[in-house]
Amino acid sequence: MKHRRPRHRRRTIARAVGTAGALAVALGAGMTPAMAAGKTSTQPAATGFSPDEPDRNAPWAPENDEGALHHKAVHPEALTSGRTDGSGLQLNMPAPTGPYSVGMVGLHLVDTSRTDPYIPGSTSRELMVSLWYPATSTSGHYQAPWMPSISGAHFLASRGLSPQEVTLPRTAGHVLAPVNTKLGKLPVLLYSTGLHSDRAMGTALAQDLASRGYLVVTVDHTHDANEVQFPGNRLEVNTMPAGAHSSDTLNVRAHDIRFVINQLSTISNGGNPDPGHPTLPSGLSGAVDMSRIGMFGWSLGGAAVDTSMQLDKRIAAGADLDGQFFGSAPSKDLDRPFMLFSSGTHNRNNDGSWRTLWSHLKGYRVDIQLHGAAHLSFSDNEWMVPQEAALLGLSQAQLQQQFGTIDPDRAVKVQSDYLAAFFDQELRHQHSTLLDGPDKRYPEISFVR
Repeated sequence: MKHRRPRHRRRTIARAVGTAGALAVALGAGMTPAMAAGKTSTQPAATGFSPDEPDRNAPWAPENDEGALHHKAVHPEALTSGRTDGSGLQLNMPAPTGPYSVGMVGLHLVDTSRTDPYIPGSTSRELMVSLWYPATSTSGHYQAPWMPSISGAHFLASRGLSPQEVTLPRTAGHVLAPVNTKLGKLPVLLYSTGLHSDRAMGTALAQDLASRGYLVVTVDHTHDANEVQFPGNRLEVNTMPAGAHSSDTLNVRAHDIRFVINQLSTISNGGNPDPGHPTLPSGLSGAVDMSRIGMFGWSLGGAAVDTSMQLDKRIAAGADLDGQFFGSAPSKDLDRPFMLFSSGTHNRNNDGSWRTLWSHLKGYRVDIQLHGAAHLSFSDNEWMVPQEAALLGLSQAQLQQQFGTIDPDRAVKVQSDYLAAFFDQELRHQHSTLLDGPDKRYPEISFVR
């Protein structure tokens, strides 16, 4: 069944735009004209936290979660080729830095206990997830695309690009490669992405953490995400009502995450939760450690970590990558470890929602800041958009405005190293000195005391 995008979301834009407009086209989903012109608020938020009146002009506001979506209407003919392997610009993504090869499998999951809140009728909630894990032999197992062909074409078209102009990269994940069973049961990390973003936006971090011995599950929140490709080349797009309250959206995401954890339990017990019963990687069922589960997310997905931990106590540790909190969750005590990881202009000193959460964290807590980084630096946009800059008409100054000054590969490495340090400590009980304080090897990192 195909779902038409509401009329208010089907917008076209003139080709001729000014400098600020070009930036908004390329990067600014939900950006105001002031934001496109670089006039974002960096003033400290008011004391306290008003979940119903967040600072939507702030650079870390969820409207900026996915920087380049649907500023051009996506016409059906843009998807007919289904190709993401044209002869144009070849995008390349950072390679994992851990000691293990990476395997990957995608799963289709159906929650028959819930109806989808974003479409009319009584359709069961459906999700697509990707599992990334340390693998043994990868020979004969092809490298997974960053995004499947139909959704990839839609993603490019939303940026005003085509598969003929841009070739999306292959990931380090080898599809259905056998799990490295010598590592025993693997700690699990769940990933939730930004508002209207796709699970692919966490691929660089996911595959890096998998190369370090984690089972990482990236989740697409269907009809919140801008494009999700299901089996049979079925494409589902964003149908979220305009003005949907962020706390309601987070509640949907938290229930998505709890459902995914339940499906991981099915796998750990030798079952296959995908209704199509596709082949699962060899060794997967014995590799899922349901006693060691963590979660991280970017922006609205980072806010979803707190909400999900409040809903499901199986999540033992959480990390928020530059995400503003909403609703009542940050005002509730949380007794499990939590990391706040922010961009260079964002921390709890100018985000009241972070201050509120911080005061309610009763377990281990750490607040670190990545200088030289911007909000989009915590997504795959960080390495992707600079490579596309010429096609998108972006100057170096515009790139720095949206992504900061940090080198893309360095941004991914520093994020991976500190996320691994945190989850190694909390899920593997391996202490890392990185969390003790400033480290001369990482001058970009400061600790917010």
